[in-house]
Amino acid sequence: MIDYLVIGLGLAGISFCEQLEENNKRFLVVNDGSQTSSLVAGGLYNPVILKRFTLAWNADVQLDTAMRFYNRLESKMGVRLDAKIRIYRKFASIEEQNLWFEAADKPRLSKFLSTRIIENENESIDAPYGLGEVLHTGKIDTKTLVGTYKFLLEKRGKLLAKSFDFDALIVEKEYVKYKSIKARKIVFATGFGLKSNPFFNYLPLQGNKGELMTIKAPRLKERSIIKSGVFIIPLGEDLYRVGATYERTDKSNTPTTTAKNELLHKLHTFLKCDYEIADHVAGIRPTVADRRPLVGLHPKHRNLIV
Repeated sequence: MIDYLVIGLGLAGISFCEQLEENNKRFLVVNDGSQTSSLVAGGLYNPVILKRFTLAWNADVQLDTAMRFYNRLESKMGVRLDAKIRIYRKFASIEEQNLWFEAADKPRLSKFLSTRIIENENESIDAPYGLGEVLHTGKIDTKTLVGTYKFLLEKRGKLLAKSFDFDALIVEKEYVKYKSIKARKIVFATGFGLKSNPFFNYLPLQGNKGELMTIKAPRLKERSIIKSGVFIIPLGEDLYRVGATYERTDKSNTPTTTAKNELLHKLHTFLKCDYEIADHVAGIRPTVADRRPLVGLHPKHRNLIV
């Protein structure tokens, strides 16, 4: 019998597996790759909600924890995941500059917002009112993270690359049985897939579709992330990720023309150089109305966890 059967291998699943490793627990992962939000995520870590100049929930604590976690993973896997990169918020007016300075004076925000207005020097970016710099920001290479972690688990015989079949799950008081596997507990880390989970579909998970484009813009020559109506994230080799959209009704992973047009419209408000669209992807964010994580035990079956 193993200690844990883990369903899902996105960022949440990987984080939990690492906790199991640190505590010498025996586990097995079942994952079919159907939930794509971790793979298509922009990967930014940014403690400030730039639309309202407010601090994200528990951001200072979460940021410290996340950095230690990703640094350990880099050492363990021998890959680079964390790229320190500046995030600049484009100001649309003098009023926005003033709001930025007001926010930067607040005790919890002061260490995350620079009080210096950055003069735009990129001819391909329209930013006549300058830019504000968010401090302690960067980008996690989520595609490399998920791909490398999956490879390591496969190599150790800890990954079943198959869809999970709820009809094959038997829940007993002291353990669960899935086909030929017995485990003391089962943990679901399936992102928006939780909506189709018969044990946890009562939870207030909403789901929010996000779409991103990758563009090739040789004249842009930008090394920092620019935030205006959308983010522009440099990827190297003249490639930039542009995103993202927010759609509450469509729950498919299929890119849409509507979202593409929305991204292009917002991009054109501040990008002045030519570009080509290289890619367009979509994924479903596992969102909740209060933006708090869904974590805990099933009220009846205490060996079922989300």
